[in-house]
Amino acid sequence: MRANLHFYINGQWVVPEHHGQLPVINPATEQVAGYCPLGIDSDVDIAVKAASQAFETYAQTTVDKRLDLLQSILTEYKKRTGEIAQAITEEMGAPQWLSETHQAASGYLHFKSAIEILKKFIFEFQQDSAWIRKEPIGVCGFITPWNWPVNQIGCKLAPALATGCTVVWKPSELAPFSAQILIEVLDAAGVPAGVVNMIHGDGPTVGAAIAKHPDIDMISFTGSTRAGIAVAEDAAPSIKRVTQELGGKSANIILDDLSEERFAQAVASGIKTLCLNSGQNCNAPSRLLIPQSRLSEAEAIVKKTMESILVGDPNSKDVYVGPVVSELQWQRIQGLIQTGINEGAKLLTGGLGKPEGLEKGYYVKPTAFTQVNNEMTIAREEIFGPVVCVIPYVDDKDAVTLANANDYGLSGYVSGASTDRVHQVARSLRAGMIHINGAVMDRTAPFGGYKHSGNGRERGPQGFEEFLEIKAMLGMS
Repeated sequence: MRANLHFYINGQWVVPEHHGQLPVINPATEQVAGYCPLGIDSDVDIAVKAASQAFETYAQTTVDKRLDLLQSILTEYKKRTGEIAQAITEEMGAPQWLSETHQAASGYLHFKSAIEILKKFIFEFQQDSAWIRKEPIGVCGFITPWNWPVNQIGCKLAPALATGCTVVWKPSELAPFSAQILIEVLDAAGVPAGVVNMIHGDGPTVGAAIAKHPDIDMISFTGSTRAGIAVAEDAAPSIKRVTQELGGKSANIILDDLSEERFAQAVASGIKTLCLNSGQNCNAPSRLLIPQSRLSEAEAIVKKTMESILVGDPNSKDVYVGPVVSELQWQRIQGLIQTGINEGAKLLTGGLGKPEGLEKGYYVKPTAFTQVNNEMTIAREEIFGPVVCVIPYVDDKDAVTLANANDYGLSGYVSGASTDRVHQVARSLRAGMIHINGAVMDRTAPFGGYKHSGNGRERGPQGFEEFLEIKAMLGMS
């Protein structure tokens, strides 16, 4: 049982005195693993005041000082990586191997890449007759999700610290354990008092208080599109900058010119990418677009791949898919699977209920629907589970039209033999990130989406820009 989760305000551990607590459920066991304290508006006020005061000094620090701080964070983070991975598995159910190699590792890599970018980043330069300065935007409010808990704070916090901003952060109440360890890392690394402040709590209370606060200059939010709309509405009266990374319903287009072997590899790889992290990824390739002429070939590969995926205890060595995060999430996925059946999609494999032998825990059967069309609910809505929709198309133009006919635009995937053809399809997709022929994520490439998938970008030099204001000084020689 994990206990004694504290707030971290102005460089001090703060014991919540008058607030409630929320049980944190281990999704693999359905047992209480600890309790998350719930903050209120006054906690946010205190944290914002500390961040505002700290900004006056921290904004003036040199690049070298900030590089030293980021390097110190890296050193301390490395010492705690194993603990962070264990916490992530316990709080949200990621298989231990995934928590170690991807989840916990991602936080480390964001701080590492921020160091490399900061070394080369130009904050001041001459532009015609003006001297241009890029200055830290101020106090930043961060609201982060449970599905990649340290990844999503890492890609916000690292550039914020690198550019001279201060922070008030609300981690997900479903994943507070890894957040607590990360703050211990920052404290041990010597982050100055008030530069980073953390308050546990729920979205309607602490999240809304952060979004509304007049002394917060920027909001960076990752979560559902529904919650993102609420954050933007709360932030609007104070005219603060709002960047958002929201939902997705990414298309994975397999072109018809691939050899039988490469076609099978592309389809199978897409399914495994979808099921990673139990399908709880905003950029998951959840719509598999297949040429009509090769639909039966693809269906056989999808079925075989789905049925080969091992679901089970996230602490077991060979398990690829653990539980989804909560009973609420499990129920939502079940509801959408039922909707797919009701609307006439053909269930290829998987379906309702838990996998055999896994009565305890929020486990979902890896599920594939075929003969899906874009009007079906399962093709439009983000399921956020290991569920794929196989959608047939006629030609490249039809594939692009189907891919773009969605409210989301976070990511896209294209596989094909002809380089020119693949590139043309990739250029035509209305999405922020396109993976060509199985290309994996690049930690320095900008991450973000079009349409209802959000605005702004994280990672790389473009991620730094979100935390900067631009000042033009005229008449300087």
